[in-house]
Amino acid sequence: MLRLLVALLPTLLSAMRSRRHLVIENLALRQQFATLAGRRHPDIRPADRVLWVLLRRYWSRWAQALAIVEPDTVVRWHRAGFRTYWNWLSRRGKRSGRPPLPREVRALIRRMASENPWGAPRIHGELHCLGFDVSERSVSRYLRSLPRTPRANATWTTFLIRHGRRDVVRCSVTTCPTAGWVAQQLRETFPFDSAPRFMIFDRDAIFSAGLMATIRSMLMEPTRTSYQSPWQNGVAERLVGTIRRELLDDVIVLNERQLLQLMGFFIAYYNVDRTHLAVGKDSPSGRLAEQKPGVTSNVVSLSRVGGLHHRYAWRQAA
Repeated sequence: MLRLLVALLPTLLSAMRSRRHLVIENLALRQQFATLAGRRHPDIRPADRVLWVLLRRYWSRWAQALAIVEPDTVVRWHRAGFRTYWNWLSRRGKRSGRPPLPREVRALIRRMASENPWGAPRIHGELHCLGFDVSERSVSRYLRSLPRTPRANATWTTFLIRHGRRDVVRCSVTTCPTAGWVAQQLRETFPFDSAPRFMIFDRDAIFSAGLMATIRSMLMEPTRTSYQSPWQNGVAERLVGTIRRELLDDVIVLNERQLLQLMGFFIAYYNVDRTHLAVGKDSPSGRLAEQKPGVTSNVVSLSRVGGLHHRYAWRQAA
């Protein structure tokens, strides 16, 4: 009796199926038989792929009836069809997606990238100051096709920086930094009770108890960062890396006087011309966005720090 039930089970299930499923299953089996007739390997044509993609889309039992290929193969056919469809749409009359960058903007990006060691955020900030309405993502995408010169690692410097606008208040150079020298820099930087409320510094031994007393006498609260936690003074740490990459990697410093002169040029450029993400791609000192003054105007580059960096501005053509 059990054997009889096992033998009749497929028939019973077939009878319970709807006529629609039987017709689709019969079509799928006949198609596979046609691709295998008289051959060792199936002869699968584009029409066969389309049929199985449609079966996968509209028939839930498609994988059970499939025998000539693996189900993953039909999934790949389906994805390839989507790619072909969207590529066809992108080649139609109307262009979709982001509009292409104007030729003038592309030329400026190439020029800025070749004249400066800048990435997309810096170039986008400079374009913003020139009045161009482009996105940073578009600038980044266009930069990928341009050759870039690799930058090296480099050296050191000492400075005081205000966090509010990221501007450098004072920069000085010495071959023998001591606690007394640092105290004197603070007195010259913040005379007549002009000191800020807090002074953040790392765990260097130069910040001694005597220097702490000097800082408190200027009505500042000394705040030391935690052990091996440079991120707690990230603004200053970021500036150190910026000076190394954008100045000291590209020059050979011969003496203290030359280093002080170079640092003066760079700090002036850093405060007045260089755009910063932290201040909305403005400069620390404030830099108004320019508008193109006329049809015949051109963008000119103004050399900074001996040609290592540039500022760009509109000039009326002669």
